[in-house]
Amino acid sequence: MTSTTNELATFLAELRYDDIPTEVVDRCEELFLDWLGSALAGKGYPPIPLFERFAQRMGPASGRSELLTLSATTSPYFAAFVNAAASHVVEQDDLHNSSVLHPGTVVFPAVLAAAQSEGKSGRELILAAVAGYEAGIRIGEFLGRSHYTVFHTTGTVGTLAAAVGVGKLLNFSAEDFLHALGSAGTQAAGLWEFLRDGADSKQLHTAKAAADGLLAAYMTADGLTGAQRILDGKQGLAAGMSSDANPECLSDRLGRRWALAETSFKFHASCRHTHPAADALLVIMQRENLSHTDIAAVDTHVHQAAIDVLGPVETPTTVHQAKFSMGTVLGLLAVHGSAGLAAFQSAALQDREVAAFRQRVRMHLDDEVDSAYPHKWIGKVVVTTHQGGRFEATVHDPKGDPGNPLTRPELEQKFKRLVGFSDAVNERACQRLIDVAWGLREAATIPLLLTPRRAHGGASVSSITE
Repeated sequence: MTSTTNELATFLAELRYDDIPTEVVDRCEELFLDWLGSALAGKGYPPIPLFERFAQRMGPASGRSELLTLSATTSPYFAAFVNAAASHVVEQDDLHNSSVLHPGTVVFPAVLAAAQSEGKSGRELILAAVAGYEAGIRIGEFLGRSHYTVFHTTGTVGTLAAAVGVGKLLNFSAEDFLHALGSAGTQAAGLWEFLRDGADSKQLHTAKAAADGLLAAYMTADGLTGAQRILDGKQGLAAGMSSDANPECLSDRLGRRWALAETSFKFHASCRHTHPAADALLVIMQRENLSHTDIAAVDTHVHQAAIDVLGPVETPTTVHQAKFSMGTVLGLLAVHGSAGLAAFQSAALQDREVAAFRQRVRMHLDDEVDSAYPHKWIGKVVVTTHQGGRFEATVHDPKGDPGNPLTRPELEQKFKRLVGFSDAVNERACQRLIDVAWGLREAATIPLLLTPRRAHGGASVSSITE
């Protein structure tokens, strides 16, 4: 193993809750609420019922871990599987910029399922989540930009991040973490080709990453060995999936730089690559008092990864595919003032004015924007009006980034919008879930959030939302 991999494994093994700064604990609770809202927003949303059906066919009829979208219980594996798929489907889950990783959608499903099953406390869950975020983000940065051109980093690296989070709950040593990374890394997969078809693979990526990471950790605990150089070995992840891997990223300022706190919340319900341009367009329209009917052309100046991910979607045929269409996202904002969940459902495919606006939007590779990416996601937009006006705006910190964060009240409002979208819980239960998140560090155990438990003798014991 390399010294940087060893440093990372040692850091993970030695990390304790008291080592984590209070502001990082605060952010972890906020990320947990944000993830929970995304998972509940996926209730009933295609293709999540297919994942639920598979879990019901293949998994146990009940267990100690919770299927959030069904208000039912199962094994940790299938709980992680379904909850991870559900939390990624509406495109509102968190993203870390420089690793281009959605850590919450793979780490929280795995650690919540394991924590519920193992009777762990809120502090233990937070510690596990922080470990998963810190490892996953650094491994994503290690694999570099070249990895993301073909591989969906959340599907690949997410498997390792989930394994680390569950391994921390199981009190892994440094040696255990190396084995778990080996077993997780050999399962890591996820390709971008699904974008061209509007296929459902993106949810399969997160489902498998969370569940297979959990699998790797539990089997490591039972003695399964894994490749010791899965990251940088001659036939490891970097060799097969990257041309610009940088091992120094694995140990970057461990214990001093808290990568979890760098993670962004998503404001718009679309691919994160659309957000910088979306915010810049809003700046121009509000500043110049423009209507969508005033606009003849929108030129977005973007990084190469935005072109790679958004470019294949020319005319979306599904709502989910529309979230990867720059023209559709900007059209929703221009015509309806929102690229939220409701706007996508009602207007992304049906609205002729949105479709017409989509044709006025172009993407251009911009050297300044591209050189800043992925550490900074800059939005640079030029709007030309029918009257010949030309207006520009540049946004350096899109809404939700650490430099322009969502406050706790804003996160609460977002959570309410998410659960309201799927009608997952009533208003009273919604507030109770918010209270659970804000008090996570004080929880003696992680309760079932939505599902009544069965007490001895078969009597039903209410969940916290009842």
